[in-house]
Amino acid sequence: MGSLALVALLVWADVRRHKAQAAMLLLAVAAATATLALGLSLRGVSDTLYAQTRAATAGPDVVALSGDTGPALTSAFTSLASAPEVAAHHGPYRVVYADLTARDSISSPVVVQGFTETPGAINRPLVTSGRWVRPGGTVLERGFATALGVGVGDHVTIAGRRYPVVGIAVTTATSIYPWAAQIGPYGGPSDYSGLAWMTRSDARVLASSHNLPVTTALDLKLRDPAATEAFRDAHRDATVRINFHSWQFTAQQDMTILRNSEPILVIGSWLLGFLAVTGVVALAAGRAAEQTRRAGLLKAVGATPGLIAVVLLTEYLALALAGDALGLLIARLAMPAIASPTASRIGDAAGPGGVTIVIATALAMAVALLSTLRPSLRALRTATVTALTAGAHRPRHRPWLTALSALLPTPLLLGLRLTARRPGRAVLHACSTATTVIAISALLTVHAQQERGYGLDGSSALPNLRGAQDRRLMLAVTVLLVALAVVNTIVFTWTTAMEAQANMAIARTLGATPGQITTGLSAAQLLPSLPGALIGVPLGIGLHALFAARNATQPPASWLLGAALAILLATAALTALPARLAARRPVAQALSAETT
Repeated sequence: MGSLALVALLVWADVRRHKAQAAMLLLAVAAATATLALGLSLRGVSDTLYAQTRAATAGPDVVALSGDTGPALTSAFTSLASAPEVAAHHGPYRVVYADLTARDSISSPVVVQGFTETPGAINRPLVTSGRWVRPGGTVLERGFATALGVGVGDHVTIAGRRYPVVGIAVTTATSIYPWAAQIGPYGGPSDYSGLAWMTRSDARVLASSHNLPVTTALDLKLRDPAATEAFRDAHRDATVRINFHSWQFTAQQDMTILRNSEPILVIGSWLLGFLAVTGVVALAAGRAAEQTRRAGLLKAVGATPGLIAVVLLTEYLALALAGDALGLLIARLAMPAIASPTASRIGDAAGPGGVTIVIATALAMAVALLSTLRPSLRALRTATVTALTAGAHRPRHRPWLTALSALLPTPLLLGLRLTARRPGRAVLHACSTATTVIAISALLTVHAQQERGYGLDGSSALPNLRGAQDRRLMLAVTVLLVALAVVNTIVFTWTTAMEAQANMAIARTLGATPGQITTGLSAAQLLPSLPGALIGVPLGIGLHALFAARNATQPPASWLLGAALAILLATAALTALPARLAARRPVAQALSAETT
């Protein structure tokens, strides 16, 4: 049998013997790599969706807008349209600022653009449902229509007049919903707005009959689409106010709604990766004796140190790579919903790119190596005879701990001694708890913010899409972290119980009851959880403060203290069952078993 086949056979046999541990590592790595891949891919996917929509709608390279009127503006726009850098143009056309009401209750500012019934070669909105504009009807931008809950055949009221919705379309001449206003009424900044189209005559009647503010726009196609900045600098006019919006600016504006999504996902992946490491470290520690004996057996039958190292590490590396592949697949499937929270763009959201795949794979490998390298090396360095005859390790004598524990109740005494016997694991458990509390505290801080809606009065009739996106992602990351922390807590408890079964059996022979043993094992997990919970609250607030506005609202102290207390109660509840099962093991069986 060849070496590769032997390694594969040994690894597969070990995976089948430890299916739960394999599944934990696989899912933990998948959650971390999927979150990281999503965070790193958002910008690229957003740019891809914009480029695909721009190609499908013949998007302009530059949009010139002005709130001025008169011959000077006409002359300036004529000059722009005939400039040598310009290959084609569309307009000028009216942009009317009005109010829209849908379903008799939802109100929003709206930008109405007056277009011809036959779209031109530049700025040709793509109709995704229904038909293009006709007299007496309106076409709504798809992101705006989705937010309103309006479709073809419904009616909306614009500036007091009722119009049927004859179509739904997308464009890249303006930013995604809700930033269609561009320069706003009178050339200044405006509120959140949706976009609608009407015929030129309907837009003119709408503006004149209600004396609404109007902006004039001109779409330009340049011979060199990359030279938008040079074109703007070369055509500034001191006689009229003209704003130039380039396609690069519009593409960048698409990322505004995702401004917080990238750090939420990337930092969330770091936290998930850390929890994965702590959990797998506990699993590896629980299997240390078994791995040592396994290395001894392989040495006894003539295996080289290199082959043994490959066998011990390949299992974890293979599971990590499988988790990485699963995580990248999840990221590919989830990408469209996360990268495009509005319906203003079309196209296929590509999966993670090459650089993202390399970084995610590096994270998966790091989780596997950091978790298992030390116990694997320890097993490899152990002499063959020692590995095959390894028994219980005699704990070090600590007089101060003995004197302190003598004053404590039996359950707390047992818990303190178990914690002190494995200080490294206690630190990992404290960090795991702190990581969970950090995520929950950040989530509570996000939910404490007052998000201004997109309605006319800032109400929540049309929800703030960026705020909703942030809340959804924070909730998803926090749920993953809590789920992984739950598994880690159970693993920590069970590993501690298995390692301490001989000590707990001796304690029972000296009079300790199964209930006291159970409480002691739970206390061993609660003692490190307490400082972790206390540290996690300010760290969670600080993490949110790195990305929040300066005037961000702090959540009530009762929320944060309640979250920390809930974590401690959950830890006590989660440790009860595995601790109880371990405490009920017969004393004779525990004392006769081989332990580390």
